[in-house]
Amino acid sequence: MYACIDLGSNSFHLLIGEWENGHIPIIERCSEKVQLGEGVSSSGEISSASFERGLATLQHFKFLMDEYPIQQYWALGTNTFRVTKNAIDFVNAAAEIGIDISIISGVQEAVLIYAGVITALPVVNTHRLIIDIGGGSTEVIIGKSHERLITESLAIGSVAWRDQFFDESNLSIAALESQMDLGVAAALKEFQSVAVGVSKVGWNEAYASSGTVKMLTAICHEQGFGESQISYRALQEVKSTLATAIVMNSELPGLKERRRDLLLSGWCILSALMEAYEINLIKFSATALREGMLDFMVKNGKTYPAMEQSGLPSVSLAAKG
Repeated sequence: MYACIDLGSNSFHLLIGEWENGHIPIIERCSEKVQLGEGVSSSGEISSASFERGLATLQHFKFLMDEYPIQQYWALGTNTFRVTKNAIDFVNAAAEIGIDISIISGVQEAVLIYAGVITALPVVNTHRLIIDIGGGSTEVIIGKSHERLITESLAIGSVAWRDQFFDESNLSIAALESQMDLGVAAALKEFQSVAVGVSKVGWNEAYASSGTVKMLTAICHEQGFGESQISYRALQEVKSTLATAIVMNSELPGLKERRRDLLLSGWCILSALMEAYEINLIKFSATALREGMLDFMVKNGKTYPAMEQSGLPSVSLAAKG
């Protein structure tokens, strides 16, 4: 039995699975909103409140892991761990709990995201554009079957964009829509930095993962724009609806309250992304980084040279107690 811990800038995730006749049934799945990346864009550090929320979540994950006969686990820190001055303090505190964290680069994160997304897709020889919008970074990959043709990680995420563009309250709907426009313009500059490469390689179908995309997919579906996918037209047509829901603090079908604070920043990033890469329709992928971690660990975890050749850190043996 194997466990994967994905330490994102917005949420921490635990996935426990077991290899069974070539498949990996999921035994346990747990997600907690930690927002480790809150305020990082301005302070450069994990705040004391986020630090404590993160450690409390890891203690809960350790308790869950101890309930199963875990052979190996993999705990990976993503963007917030890459950019903060006190990330090593968090890593050391986690080690005292009994969880060893490896910090991965943006490219390494993209490698595992791609692996996770394609686990749920049929093997084809066409080019696929894979996007993952996280709390602190966004990964952009184009691949064909198991081969990656473009692997990029950009410093743009829903928590960072929220802190930069949506930290004011009591704005009018018109003022909030103006902030959304500013958020899109800033995100567009980031995505255009690799737009030439994306266009040159080309792609046949696009997929996007993460909680941000899941949220926007659900909202667009409730607004009558189809299921498990988002069109660029749908995103633009729900713009005023989203701003109104935030200003009026009203219910919005498809929106979970725990993600309300990331609604507008997520909309900005996805809108800019679809504009930059000329995506008319993008499909939601329910699998991403942690499924890629699990798949890679099960297949390569016992062969440490495979880890080293891939540039990925080794998994850890589970310690009880």
